[in-house]
Amino acid sequence: MIEPKLLKTGSKIALISTARKVSVQEMKFAISVFQSWGLEVVEGKNLYQVDNQFAGTDAERISDLQWALDNPEIEAIVCARGGYGTARIIDHIDFTGFKKNPKWIVGFSDVTVLHCHLQNMGYCSIHAIMPILFENPKAQPSIESLKEALFNKNITYPQRYTLPEAEIVGGNLSIVHNLIGTKSDFDTTNKILFLEDIDEYFYHIDRMINHLERANKLSNLKALVIGHFTDLKDNTIPFGKTVKEIILDNVSKNNAGHDFDNLAIVFGRKWTKEEKVS
Repeated sequence: MIEPKLLKTGSKIALISTARKVSVQEMKFAISVFQSWGLEVVEGKNLYQVDNQFAGTDAERISDLQWALDNPEIEAIVCARGGYGTARIIDHIDFTGFKKNPKWIVGFSDVTVLHCHLQNMGYCSIHAIMPILFENPKAQPSIESLKEALFNKNITYPQRYTLPEAEIVGGNLSIVHNLIGTKSDFDTTNKILFLEDIDEYFYHIDRMINHLERANKLSNLKALVIGHFTDLKDNTIPFGKTVKEIILDNVSKNNAGHDFDNLAIVFGRKWTKEEKVS
């Protein structure tokens, strides 16, 4: 897997939204954090556009992502937030410029579309907290983890679990499930698959995990890592199983997910002993 270059003081990063809308006020704190790291933040031209729930029309979001991918001065692309919308634009993106000048793409949730697409292409990316969540005090460890991922080769995790040495892939379960059979589908063979989700029904989770199994996404894994499954819902007649029970003995815990406690993971990079720090 190809890894973009690490950032340094003076590096330029693009701030865009490929999915849900954001406001100037919502981005102020995160921009100040990036600037305190010595980074120059360049906002996408359409970052604050609004088209119902989206950050501008599909064409406007395509324009911002394409600009960020093609601009040789941009060394990382940080997605402002998730929501929904990246799958609507991914097939209209040209990665020719990106391949000539690879750069980090950062985010989680709906940004899983980009992570999976890049994994399929053979490039690493960073699953990490996004600017919309920076201002919450609980987010500080996750923010520091993102900084470490962007500036340092080895990331330290306060974990007490052992994983095999293998590439980490995956992201949001709903998105991973939705991408099966598309151009953004990716191989999980001999890899560590990381999954997380939010605001789902238990039976939805069961259906999606079952689909992953039937699509042979769980057949030849080195490990299955389950992050946070937050704000789950149930029907009037309970489904009767917890997430752990649904996934059964395929589970291995890790401290990342769809919450403020969301330590950075470099997708596509092989998990090594150096990163297993307790």
